[in-house]
Amino acid sequence: MNLQLRPALVSFIALSVLTGLAYPALTTGLAKLIFPRQAAGSLIHKDGQVIGSELIGQAFTSPRDFWSRPSATVDANGKPLPYNGANSGGSNLAPSNPDLKKAVEERIAALRAADPEATGPVPVDLVTSSASGLDPHISPAAAAYQVHRVAKARGLDEAKVRDLVAAHTEPPQIGVLGDARVNVLKLNLALETLASK
Repeated sequence: MNLQLRPALVSFIALSVLTGLAYPALTTGLAKLIFPRQAAGSLIHKDGQVIGSELIGQAFTSPRDFWSRPSATVDANGKPLPYNGANSGGSNLAPSNPDLKKAVEERIAALRAADPEATGPVPVDLVTSSASGLDPHISPAAAAYQVHRVAKARGLDEAKVRDLVAAHTEPPQIGVLGDARVNVLKLNLALETLASK
């Protein structure tokens, strides 16, 4: 029995050190060396304070700001907690679920109430959450839908706000992966800069 136990214990300890300590330390060290900003969470700073990450959405509710996709994340008790990075996930509601239909209708009504002059179709990403519930991006169409409301609320020329959206539209990764997208936090920060000029 001792002949079998000792090699198993040595293998367990060696693999634990290798896969539990050495490998994570090596990959973390390389990431910090090669991609320091990304390894630190792609954080965004303003006035010396961390105000968010490029990778996690935030809830914007003021008519003066561009709004993000809805978040389906919840806290440990199942209560809604928007953009909770510790508990990401979609709503998992089927398209035929009445709760999803009701939520979408309420979101459309809120968008229409915020800007009654926007009569076109509401982009789907403004009324549905992403699979993670944390998506920091919206489509260029979703940003364009909000231009009138934001420009009017801030007293800015719509053309300038539209140009700002175009300047912050990111192309598909490597030119072919995914769709064009707009990071809402970055766009709202640029909007503050534009409004202060």
